[in-house]
Amino acid sequence: MKALTAQELHNLAMNIVGRQLEAEGYEFMGVNSKPKKNPQFVCLKNKELHFVVVRNVVFPEDPKIYDLGLMQNMKDHAEKHKAKVYYAGVGLYNASDRSLPVYLNEEYLVEYDGLIEI
Repeated sequence: MKALTAQELHNLAMNIVGRQLEAEGYEFMGVNSKPKKNPQFVCLKNKELHFVVVRNVVFPEDPKIYDLGLMQNMKDHAEKHKAKVYYAGVGLYNASDRSLPVYLNEEYLVEYDGLIEI
């Protein structure tokens, strides 16, 4: 059994959020898959610019709780571009035991309630 790396978990979280954005009609202007390079998604919808910060969250952290300093910096950056800012926290957990890592080709649980506007 191979545990997913931090980058693989981040990519999985980005895929989950990206599918939601696509389904809701967002047009991707830029995508950055590096976990510490923000925002992960720069999108257009209804001629408005949107910045989306994606974080994968491991047990026992709450995917709805975000880094206030980081998100304030993103909000300041977004204001210069007249953009809206969202946080997308995605909890990824081992399906049989949340305290274990998520393994490649094994079942996992997703806790994601959508975008949180900042």
